[in-house]
Amino acid sequence: MENNTRVKRKKGIRWKRVFGFAILIFALAVFYSVYQYNKGLKQATQMKGNNKIESSFEDFEGPEPQFGEINIMLLGSDSRGEEHARTDTLMIVHYNQNTHKMKIASIMRDIYVNIPEIGYQKMNAAFAYGGPELVRKTLKENFGIDINYYAIADFEGFSKIVDIVAPKGIEVDIPYEMSYGIGMTLHPGKQVLHGDQLLGYVRFRHDRLSDFGRVERQQEAIEKLKEQAVSIHSVVNLPKILGTVTPYIETNLDTPTILSITKGLVVNKSDDLDRIRIPVQNSYENDTVNVGAVLKIDMDENARVLNEFLADGHGLVEGKAGN
Repeated sequence: MENNTRVKRKKGIRWKRVFGFAILIFALAVFYSVYQYNKGLKQATQMKGNNKIESSFEDFEGPEPQFGEINIMLLGSDSRGEEHARTDTLMIVHYNQNTHKMKIASIMRDIYVNIPEIGYQKMNAAFAYGGPELVRKTLKENFGIDINYYAIADFEGFSKIVDIVAPKGIEVDIPYEMSYGIGMTLHPGKQVLHGDQLLGYVRFRHDRLSDFGRVERQQEAIEKLKEQAVSIHSVVNLPKILGTVTPYIETNLDTPTILSITKGLVVNKSDDLDRIRIPVQNSYENDTVNVGAVLKIDMDENARVLNEFLADGHGLVEGKAGN
């Protein structure tokens, strides 16, 4: 009986040591991640000088995420020195913290929508009128989707982010020569593109697919950047990489959430991104109205498809979308 008690005590002590060691390793990993993130942030801020993007959209009222599901609004702004620029790119990134699954929905910028307190306009006008908060309200008003966080990068920021995340470049297969409107010439065939070149690739729209082809290339670039960021050689340095790109992004995401999402992407790095474009096929028509050429879409159908695509079993719609 006494021997059994001694054995149990030894096992208990052993498990306590193992548990304590596991906690120590976890604490060190968290400390290392935060340290590397802050180190990268400090280095990038020093390199960029006093031009670090500062948050100027304190009125953003996105709700707290529920069920571990996060909606992040990615905005590409063609600011060029203007205080109130229209968005060149609008994507919704949906991330599930439980499954580590990521989805991307691209919202076409010329969709004719009802902007709250403004009226009917192109989708990309919402940012110019009221920043990310008005974009959030517009998405909720028209599609029934709410946004928790936002992240904004201008053209310079995108190029810098590409060069930081993928210093050896991103390989793409260019279908035909691209030059008009992007300030460079990209030749057909497989090419390794760096920051400015990849920006030209995702911005080009003067072909038969126009904005639709541009959106497809934007999604391709995001997926390849994600793959590059979580590749084997980048995983150890990922917190530092995130810290380095932070000065080029304006966001209300806090550091713990950024690191949590990053950890999940590393765990789930083998999975492709699920992607969708709004409007979906056969649900829109081209038209010209007082604000110019627009896409008039079947709002109910596109709201339904978008909600079903983003939902992970908890139903993200808070009310009927559409007008």
